[in-house]
Amino acid sequence: MPSNKDDGGWKSFLWNSEKGEVMGRTGGSWFKIIVFYIIFYGCLAGIFIGTIQALLLTLSAYKPTWQDRVAPPGLTHTPKSDKAEVAFNLNDVETYVPYTKALKEFLTKYDDEFQRDQMKFEDCGDEPGEYKNRGDLESDVGVRKACRFPRSLLGPCSGIEDREFGFKDGKPCFIVKLNRIVNFRPKPPASNESIPEEAQPKVQPNIIPIHCTNKKEEDAGKIGEIKYYGIGGGFPLQYYPYYGKLLHPQYLQPLVALQFTNLTLNTELRIECKVYGENIHYSEKDRYQGRFDVKIQVNSL
Repeated sequence: MPSNKDDGGWKSFLWNSEKGEVMGRTGGSWFKIIVFYIIFYGCLAGIFIGTIQALLLTLSAYKPTWQDRVAPPGLTHTPKSDKAEVAFNLNDVETYVPYTKALKEFLTKYDDEFQRDQMKFEDCGDEPGEYKNRGDLESDVGVRKACRFPRSLLGPCSGIEDREFGFKDGKPCFIVKLNRIVNFRPKPPASNESIPEEAQPKVQPNIIPIHCTNKKEEDAGKIGEIKYYGIGGGFPLQYYPYYGKLLHPQYLQPLVALQFTNLTLNTELRIECKVYGENIHYSEKDRYQGRFDVKIQVNSL
């Protein structure tokens, strides 16, 4: 059994009445230790809080901090499939219903009824124009108006008259858009020499041109005529820049509709579309950076 002498030693260590010590230290000594740690950890907490506050002061509520690392810009299309393949049969409605449904859903927000509010939208013209400057991101202007983009500009690909978007006639429509990047201003080609010869006729002031062609040489002559609908058949500059979700909640991207009017039937065709601009680049690692390619097959058997 432990001796009473040992118990007395522990009690004396915890509280020594003769010296007035607790665990070997006087009350004054313990007070100094406690004050030291309070000051030490208080300083650490202050440095941490100060660092966070300084970081927050450098952040903008309207523009991503690391936007310089964003590759400008992506080019995407609707309808879109996981494997970038669109195939359907003219004699089977069910084979192209998913595509026409996707187009109808995408274009719903471009209906006129959603663009009537004069406080949120403004007319920006149906011809290509210069950038629409609505002030700096950090200014006190507040929420900015958005340019209207009536879907009627997309002609037979608008879905207003032809609810099947040309699919039932073997003349499918695709809706193409440039992905949003806050405060990005796409620049038209500096000269015709910077783009392929076949795309040069599309170059005009205040517009980012788009051109589609066969991806494989063996498909040359099988694509047929491609018609482009929208403002100037490209992406007009008056819809830029985009001010972000907080300042530009009603923003509508300009669209381009592509209609493939004479595709060779019962043949898999690979088509590539590109936009051309001075600050638009391409990457083989990203199939949608400034371009996209899609496989289309229209069957009639």
